Formats: sequence, C-alpha cells, structure tokens
Amino acid sequence: MYTNRNIWNVSYPIFLSLLAQNVINVTDTAFLGRVGEVELGASAMGGLYYICAFTIAFGFSTGSQIVIGRRNGEGRYDQIGPVMIQGVFFLLSLAAILFLFSRFFAGDVMRVLISSDAILNATEEFLDWRVFGFFFSFVNVMFRALFIGITRTKVLTLNAVLMAMTNVLLDYLLIFGHAGFPKMGIQGAAIASVIAEAVSILFFVVYTRLTVDIRKYALNQIRSFDFGLLKRVLDISVFTMLQYFLSIATWFMFFIAVEHLGQRELAVANIVRSIYVVMLIPVNSLATTTNTFVSNSIGAGAINQVIPTIWNICKLSLGIMVVFAAIVSLMPGWVVSVYTNDASLVAASVPSVYVIVGSLLIGSVANVAFNGVSGTGNTRSALFMEAAVLILYVLFVYVAGMRLRLPVAVCFLTEAIYYSGLLVASVIYLKKASWQNKRI
Repeated sequence: MYTNRNIWNVSYPIFLSLLAQNVINVTDTAFLGRVGEVELGASAMGGLYYICAFTIAFGFSTGSQIVIGRRNGEGRYDQIGPVMIQGVFFLLSLAAILFLFSRFFAGDVMRVLISSDAILNATEEFLDWRVFGFFFSFVNVMFRALFIGITRTKVLTLNAVLMAMTNVLLDYLLIFGHAGFPKMGIQGAAIASVIAEAVSILFFVVYTRLTVDIRKYALNQIRSFDFGLLKRVLDISVFTMLQYFLSIATWFMFFIAVEHLGQRELAVANIVRSIYVVMLIPVNSLATTTNTFVSNSIGAGAINQVIPTIWNICKLSLGIMVVFAAIVSLMPGWVVSVYTNDASLVAASVPSVYVIVGSLLIGSVANVAFNGVSGTGNTRSALFMEAAVLILYVLFVYVAGMRLRLPVAVCFLTEAIYYSGLLVASVIYLKKASWQNKRI
C-alpha cells in the first residue's frame, strides 16, 4: 500500500512542474491583459486552438505512460525505451501534419467560430507563430510520460522552472519591446512560448543522457518505425487521445459561446480560466500520481492496493482544494487583479470565480477517481464515460450561453455538472466493473 509519503514524493515534483508551467499561462494572460481586451480575448481563442491540437499528443503520451508504468511495475525495463522512442517518432509525424493543417486552414476555422473581426485578426497573428511549438511540445510530453511512468518525477520540476523562466523573460521583452527588442504584442507572446518549449526539449535530452541508465531502459535502441509496437501502444492511447481532445474541444465550445456574448465576457472568461487552471494544479498532480500508481500496482500484481490508494489520494486532493477554495473565496478581487488593472473587469469576473471555486471542490475528487479508471488500462471505458458526461456539458453551454445568453458566471456552472457526472461514473466503474485483470 502506498503511504502518504510515497504519494507526496511522486506528487510534489509534478505539482511544482505544473505550477511552473502555469506561470507561463498566468504571465501571458497578465501581460496581455495590460495590452488590451482584444489581445486578451485573442490569446484565449488562439491558445485553445493550440491546446486542442496539443491534447491529442498529450492523450497519446498518457496512454504511453500507462504502458510504461505497467512495464516498470512488471520489472520489464528493457521494454520501456522502445515505447518512448516509437512515441517520439509518431508524435513528430503528427506534429508535422497538424502544423501544415494549421498554416493553411487555421484562419478559416477561426473565421467560422469568432464573430469579432478585431479578435479574429489578433488570433491569426498569434497562431502564425504559435503552431511552430507543435514540434517541441509533442516531444516534451513523451519525456514527461517516461519520467512519470518510472516514478522519477523530480526532473519535471527542474524542466518546468527553466521553461517558465525562459517564457516570462521573453514575454517581458517581446510583448512590450524592452531592452532593444521589438514591441510585438500578441505575436511576442506566441514566440516566447515556442522558444520556451524548445529550451525544455534541450534540457530533457541533456538530463536523460547524463542521469538515466539508457541501457537499462533500452533508450539507446533507436530503430526504424515499429508498427507492431506502435499499434499496441495505440490500442491504449487512441482512447486517451480522443478523450483529451473531446474534453478540450468542449471547453473551446464554451469560449465560442462566451465570445458571442461580447468582448468583455470573453475577457472575463479568459481571466477566470487562468485562475481555474492554477487552482487545478494540485489536483492534476495527484491525479497523475494516481494514474501511475494504479498502473504500477497492477503491473506488480498488487491489485488489492488499487482502490485504497485511489480513495486515499481523493481525500488528500479534497483537503488541499478546501484550503485553496477558502483563500480564493476570501479575496476574489485581489486574485483577479493579478490579471488586470481594470476595476470594472475585476468586478465582472468575481461572480464567475465563486462558481469555479465551488465546482473544483467536486473536481478535486472526480479528477483523481477518473485517473484511477484510466490507470487500470481500460481507456476505452474512460473515453465512453467522459463522452457521456461531455454531452451534458455541451448542452448546458449551448442553452445557457448561445440560446438564453445568460451571464458568464451561469455558463461556468457547467463545470459543476461535468465533475459531478464524472465522479458518479468513476465510482460505479471502480466498484462494479471487471478491471482487475486488464492486460496491456
């Protein structure tokens, strides 16, 4: 049975890495919030387009992480490297396809979705540069899968801190044009993110070469494309790819609905989204730990440890979120003011902050339980569960935002609906389904 100490030793580096990574999001939002509402809204729409594509790669890496964790638990270390290497080949190919698609068609896609010409033009400027990041971020997630799968997570913190420092510095220089650099506004934010992702890859390569026993994990066996191995990984990953894509695509739809409410409403949603993501950091770190602990436990034959581990982590996650929720609820205006110095925008954002705080109390448990489901290797069931819940999410957003044109805070209630459905589905699966002997 994994102790709280074991959980913490794996979770806290992931937490710190996610915190450092989200410094990038917070910095982009805070800096662009001082440039103008158009730039703030455009970064939200362009950023969500990028994330929609990125989540396909992240879904593949999560499936790969499950396989790596299982092999690590089984002690079959020499089968870990080939999963990593084939994953890198696959994701670089995918990055090239998505890059070309984005260069030729992203503008047309956004033109259909965005009603404001000003926001549309700024979004296209952002994406012209941001899509170069596919080649770096897609490889980045495979290194993440490797280190989480073998439970060596401290490197994630180092990498994320370096990435965040690079991005913050370049944001400051390129958005505002300091120290002789050109003032590039929203384009500068995009370029800064791409360079930070490139620096991240360089760090991972050097760190892995210097500190990891590459022979033990067969990381030195670079071979031609192994379609057989890739197919076995995809049997697990394809469902997480679809799951993550559907999840973020529905979030994209949320922002489309809000954008039709007005420029001010979109700016509010972008600020609240950033707060929401920051508050999710400890939950996501614990959820990722749950995934790899479940994979390793099943691989080691310790089936009886799975459910107690999941519920133990659920309790930890809820406790941490209660503290976060209390802090944000006591000073919501101050939290929002980090992102903008516009008093009216701060006041408009506060009601939505209260809504997401309540939603995340449910989400702190739901995310952990759901990652426990994915960790069993039954990613097909996880996909179906999330798809069913996301139907409710989309229906609520459509009715509240696009039909009834209700305030942004009401639209954010869809997060509570989503997490409630996900929690119920996860509990039913873990108690009733036959997941104990799932082979991958």
